[in-house]
Amino acid sequence: MKTRVADHLTTVFFIISLLSAGSSEHDLFLEFCGKWRHGNKPLNLDVDVSPGCEGLSVSANESSLFVRGKITAECNRTEVISLDKYVIHPDMNFCLHWEPLLDQMMLKVGKRNLILCPPSSPAQNCCTDLSNGANMPEAEYGIAKGTVRNDPLQEKTLEGYNFTGQHTNCKKLCDQAKGLVRGFRDTEHPCAQRYEQEMKKDFKGKKVFTSGPKQKTFVTVDIPSDLKPPKTTKSKMSVTFLKNISMFPAFSLSAHETVSSKEARTLMDVVEISVENENITDLPEPVKIFFDHEYVPWNLRRKCVSWDTHRDPLEVNWSTFGCKTKRKGSRHTECQCDHLTYFTVLVQLEPKPVRHLLALTAITYVGCAASFISCVGLIVFFCRNRRRTKEQAVAIHLGLALALALLSLLFFFTGILANVGGDDVCTWVGALLHYALLSSLTWMGIEVLNTFWLIYMVFRPSPRPYVWYLIGFVLPVVPVGILAGVGDIYGMAEIESDDDGDDPYRMCWMKLNEQNALLAHCFTTMALLAILVSSGVVMLFLVFREIRTRDEWKQNRVAFLSIWGLSCLFGVTWGLTFLTIEPLSDFILFLSCFLNSFQGFFLMLRFCMMNWVRKQASRSVLGSTSSGSVKQHMLQTSEKS
Repeated sequence: MKTRVADHLTTVFFIISLLSAGSSEHDLFLEFCGKWRHGNKPLNLDVDVSPGCEGLSVSANESSLFVRGKITAECNRTEVISLDKYVIHPDMNFCLHWEPLLDQMMLKVGKRNLILCPPSSPAQNCCTDLSNGANMPEAEYGIAKGTVRNDPLQEKTLEGYNFTGQHTNCKKLCDQAKGLVRGFRDTEHPCAQRYEQEMKKDFKGKKVFTSGPKQKTFVTVDIPSDLKPPKTTKSKMSVTFLKNISMFPAFSLSAHETVSSKEARTLMDVVEISVENENITDLPEPVKIFFDHEYVPWNLRRKCVSWDTHRDPLEVNWSTFGCKTKRKGSRHTECQCDHLTYFTVLVQLEPKPVRHLLALTAITYVGCAASFISCVGLIVFFCRNRRRTKEQAVAIHLGLALALALLSLLFFFTGILANVGGDDVCTWVGALLHYALLSSLTWMGIEVLNTFWLIYMVFRPSPRPYVWYLIGFVLPVVPVGILAGVGDIYGMAEIESDDDGDDPYRMCWMKLNEQNALLAHCFTTMALLAILVSSGVVMLFLVFREIRTRDEWKQNRVAFLSIWGLSCLFGVTWGLTFLTIEPLSDFILFLSCFLNSFQGFFLMLRFCMMNWVRKQASRSVLGSTSSGSVKQHMLQTSEKS
């Protein structure tokens, strides 16, 4: 009986041993951090890393920080680097990050990330499971508060730390990383993929693409035939596809335009293209890289960038030089580059900050206040005139004044309500503001249609006023109600200021950073705005052609104010929203803000001016014995309205 129990226990122990051995995990990376206590002498970084797996040593003295060891698969670097341009603070924090799966090593010194070994595809064996070995003795200058993955090793200041590793099959390590590294789960393989080919005399180009199951993102590289150097009989070309490289932060775009890592990010895919022992630049036919990536909203900028090593080979500097960007929709980007290095797409996380936001906000507040007061005056004026005249245009003007008054009032208070009420209030205020905007644009379209009816449909009765009111006030409820029912469309929106990025302007509007809200904005507001502006421009031209020969239009002042008023009445000024001419962008932005904010005020001026013209015309008609045709009378009625 005891023998059977012993046999069962042995079997159970053996099974547990197998399970524990099969489930053992290797270290996917090493992160060693500490505080370098140095003197006042010039500081240097002494790097000496080479292939192997004998171990790693990180030490420091009064003037130098040493990183030495044989742990890499291919990287071989021996160099003494001056840190004076990187480091100025005493007792400086640093972190050494080693990732065997990609054979890459990065040293973070202060706020700088220095690439000691660039990423590459894994070799046969990876040096991993680096464990802390025999430490060096205490010293006045050295490394204090050493930690491995935030686990403290020693509070005292030591000369340095030693780490020993062991060889591990890279394929096993890669399979282990699948589904574990930085949210890959079961959709992406985190290891690099490398394609190599000998380019002989008859090389005619090549298409290379990523492979593997369940690829969420996809990259295709089109290599031109001109890639092969003409002086060599054959050369080895390699294309390496890298996934989710955290070692490639977004530091700078060019020497004149900088973007911090908080404002931009690179896509998950990074591609390295190289030719063995050759520096390829100025290709007559560019290398084409097609990125099929995750959804990127249209209002976020995308730039094809390459790793620029000319300014500083240690730091990652993304540059747009030599690359052209072609956007192929929200999920596809094509890059055309005339040189070889690392390539990716840099995406700005937030819309471009607005310059002069404070001045634009002040203009908007003053304009909305003036427009609201002017619209209230117009409402009173039209209500009185409706009793005296049967002209249908008065009812349409009244509807437009009501819609603009609501829009101006909501836009004036949207910033205050966003800061006071938060997201809960902004959900309702944003929907109401969207309704007011759609209603105002609809009423401007009704003005266009009514003017066309008066001029070209003289003998046909126009629709009753209640039909226009149903279109202008009830129809916009339909899209707003549907979007509100869908949910997560309306809420608080933040507009970043180029002057002060820490204090954005908050307003209640649509969440344009969400895909559904962005599509809703395009199919409702922007589509209606495009129809309104195009029809308004056409109608403005037709009206001008009909009445340009009148006596009162020969007065420059009257003609200018009339065209100005008709432009506001037909919504033509909103067309400035579509103009993005870079040299004049600030001027167009200020002009658009001024015209659209004061639109109610300009309409009041227009109607006051036309009322004065009508009185002058009435006096001249009383002294005249001639009468015009029916069409001329209708044209006069249209202009008076």
